[in-house]
Amino acid sequence: MNAPIDGTISVATNAADNAADNAADNATTDATTTAIRPRRPIHPSWVRASHWLNAIAAVTMALSGWRIYDASPIYAGFTFPRGITLGGWLGGALQWHFAAMWLLFFNGVFYLTMSVATGRFGRKFLPLSAKGIARDLRDALRGRLSHDDLSVYNAVQRAAYVAAIADLVLLALSGLVIWKSVQFPLLRELLGGYDNARVVHFWAMAFLVAFFVVHVAMAALVPRSLLAMLRGH
Repeated sequence: MNAPIDGTISVATNAADNAADNAADNATTDATTTAIRPRRPIHPSWVRASHWLNAIAAVTMALSGWRIYDASPIYAGFTFPRGITLGGWLGGALQWHFAAMWLLFFNGVFYLTMSVATGRFGRKFLPLSAKGIARDLRDALRGRLSHDDLSVYNAVQRAAYVAAIADLVLLALSGLVIWKSVQFPLLRELLGGYDNARVVHFWAMAFLVAFFVVHVAMAALVPRSLLAMLRGH
């Protein structure tokens, strides 16, 4: 009578052992697959390339623009130190400015087109709400805003990036009026005339420089964000 029972127990034990071995093998396979599978980058290569090209163009335009401003200041008594300007003289500054202008324009068109086409713009920058911005700004000032997941922007970041994009568009439009005022009469009138377009261009530049300073400071505070923009993750 004991033999059938022992046989049944033996079969059950073997089945349990086999199941455990299979589970262990599957777990090992899953772990190996996870280790081998490359991580999805936080920033795809086209975003990283566009980001750094944009940074080069924007800095070049700012430094050369300051030299152009100094040749005909908007505000009496205020000029930029010559040592931080680019171009050496008005003609040289204009050459740098126009060269960087085309890089900024085509790179900007590429970035916006890709962002909309891939859906990245909506995923990264939307939705936006005043309540969310106020909440995250309050948490940021108190040092309570988490940066654990670099793939997700908080409301303050989304607002800042959207504002920077809008500011670049305003810089381009006001720059067109300053450069080709006669060819863009409607745009000139919308900006309040040539002289007012210069004022708009100046303050749009000031906003972009302020954004750049804060952006660099935040990258220094969260070094992982800089690494993500360099290598993708």
